Amino acid sequence: MTDLVTERLLLHPLSPPEAVRLVMGDRTSGSHWAPGYPDEGDVSGATRFLTTCEAVGDPRPFGTYEIRVRETGLAVGGVDFHGPPDGTGAVTIGYGLVPAVRGKGYASEALRGLLLFARESGVTSVRGDTGHDNVGSQRVMAAAGMRLVADDGRLKFYEIAWPG
Repeated sequence: MTDLVTERLLLHPLSPPEAVRLVMGDRTSGSHWAPGYPDEGDVSGATRFLTTCEAVGDPRPFGTYEIRVRETGLAVGGVDFHGPPDGTGAVTIGYGLVPAVRGKGYASEALRGLLLFARESGVTSVRGDTGHDNVGSQRVMAAAGMRLVADDGRLKFYEIAWPG
């Protein structure tokens, strides 16, 4: 599978061996990781990807993507599908960046890239959620075109849908 390319980023689909190295924190294998990468969220996403691979096979292209800055090649975060589309064509996503690069629009750009890919791949809707106190994440989803669809008092739920 090839990288998804945005204006400033590469969204690199992790292979199972790359996900294992990420989970293990293996910096010796030629990975170009920015300081702070991978964080807990990246490890969680790679672990979910590996669990899916074991249970039902490699879900790519609906797996985990490493967010890399095109100019430097450094991995600065991740964006992922929480699995392949369900019976209605819906997927759930997650994302995160190392603190040093937050506020540069990378998360919104990465999410827009993933949403475009999802739509072109026949996905009918994409869902995400965030805590009430995570205003940055709320702004990211809104900037990527997702809209607030529910609030349970603990989490805010966002979605974007396309006809047919």
